[in-house]
Amino acid sequence: MNKGFTEWLKTDPADIICLQEIKAHKDNVDYKQFEALGFEHYWYPAEKKGYSGVAVLTKITPDHVQYGNGFMQSDAEGRVIRLDFGDITLINTYMPSGTSGDERQTYKSQWLDEFYGYVDQLRATRPNLIICGDYNICHKPIDIHDPVGNKKSSGFLPEERAWLDKLFSNGFVDTFRHYHPEPHQYSWWSVRANARANNKGWRIDYISVTEPLRPKLKDALIWPDVKHSDHCPIYLQLEA
Repeated sequence: MNKGFTEWLKTDPADIICLQEIKAHKDNVDYKQFEALGFEHYWYPAEKKGYSGVAVLTKITPDHVQYGNGFMQSDAEGRVIRLDFGDITLINTYMPSGTSGDERQTYKSQWLDEFYGYVDQLRATRPNLIICGDYNICHKPIDIHDPVGNKKSSGFLPEERAWLDKLFSNGFVDTFRHYHPEPHQYSWWSVRANARANNKGWRIDYISVTEPLRPKLKDALIWPDVKHSDHCPIYLQLEA
């Protein structure tokens, strides 16, 4: 927010804004700024202070909000919040990173399996799903600036990429790639070695939808020039 986030919200970029890795509780933030712009806000912080967590700002009132996905560690880390809008369900998620070591990489694998089961079960009764968030995975070589040098890096490991293969071959659409097959499109850059200025990035943020929503897709974009963090916003437009 000290880097112009509220000013960007004043430009009305979207009706619903999903935030990941908020590292804060609601009361740590001047949320009245959001309310002044017409947003309701829903927070699911981690139990550990200054860590993880997700939040949603929305100008459309949800019919139902669910905090967590029922898995103890995931919920303790504030990784999933679900909002229902009519027959559409939005899941905002911050998927684990495995970059800090083997223990977290092992948990990342566990989390991915748990989350896939959660989503698969949910879509039996809520077939119109949107999964928005920081997936912490690059899907294909086109999604990372140096696929050869990073082939053993967390976020581009074969088993992580296979998980996205499974997701996208089982009824989910990568909305950005639906519109943009071109390379050099990234959503995160290291803060080191001037990576952002040189566009040496990773596309690890996605908005995926289930097949029944494909006809409602209008546009999907990445906004690399919006610089409030080491990630940039990604955008999806759906028919009302």
